[in-house]
Amino acid sequence: MTAALTIDGLGVNFAGLKAVNCVSLVIDEGELRVLLGANGAGKTTLMDLISGKTKSTEGRVFLYEEDIINREEHQIVRAGVGRKFQIPSVFKDLSVRRNLEVASCRALSVISNLGFGFSQSERSRVDEVLEMTGLADEAETTAANLSHGQTQWLELGMLIVQNPKVLLLDEPTAGMTQAETHKTSQIINGLKGRHTILVVEHDMAFVREIAERITVMHLGQVLAEGSVSEIEQNPKVREAYLGSKGIA
Repeated sequence: MTAALTIDGLGVNFAGLKAVNCVSLVIDEGELRVLLGANGAGKTTLMDLISGKTKSTEGRVFLYEEDIINREEHQIVRAGVGRKFQIPSVFKDLSVRRNLEVASCRALSVISNLGFGFSQSERSRVDEVLEMTGLADEAETTAANLSHGQTQWLELGMLIVQNPKVLLLDEPTAGMTQAETHKTSQIINGLKGRHTILVVEHDMAFVREIAERITVMHLGQVLAEGSVSEIEQNPKVREAYLGSKGIA
């Protein structure tokens, strides 16, 4: 297998506190990895380090063979890492379709971003993402009028349309209803194999629907890795995080 994302001894020290402490993991191309852990375990900080939002004090991050550690956020995006945060950020005054068109434009010029010269292949890609995210019927709806779940799917679509090599999804079901959460699992499962995906999530039912391999963090370090069944049966994980309920 080809490693898409390699994290080697990554860490950050905040005034003597090691929020992430010598974390190493390898995520293969096309893999979907779920990152679990209690609040304060270091999951979001790890995502911040990968995406360049936070600068590391030790370790390396490789996107395939390219070292991206401590680059600026926009440089890491251009290298091929896309990130979805807990709180969705979309252009509320634009239609769903226009949001996707703006997100898909790789050129930096104003003319390009206004849609002039938008190719047929780019339009087809937007149509594909509209179908993939279940937003085809809302294509001309102003983003401000979407439900919370639809807004989350739009932001996910804005990442997908850029075709990143690696997707970082930070609690993609936050604030969703049970039905919206299930639909989100279907969308993400449809991305498996097309993108390498790292998901931080607390909703255990959702985790069970999407998880292939799980990494559990505790106090800034990797506590365990394995399949759903292996993680459920791991006594250290039960003690630190899952308790007696397992992933249910």
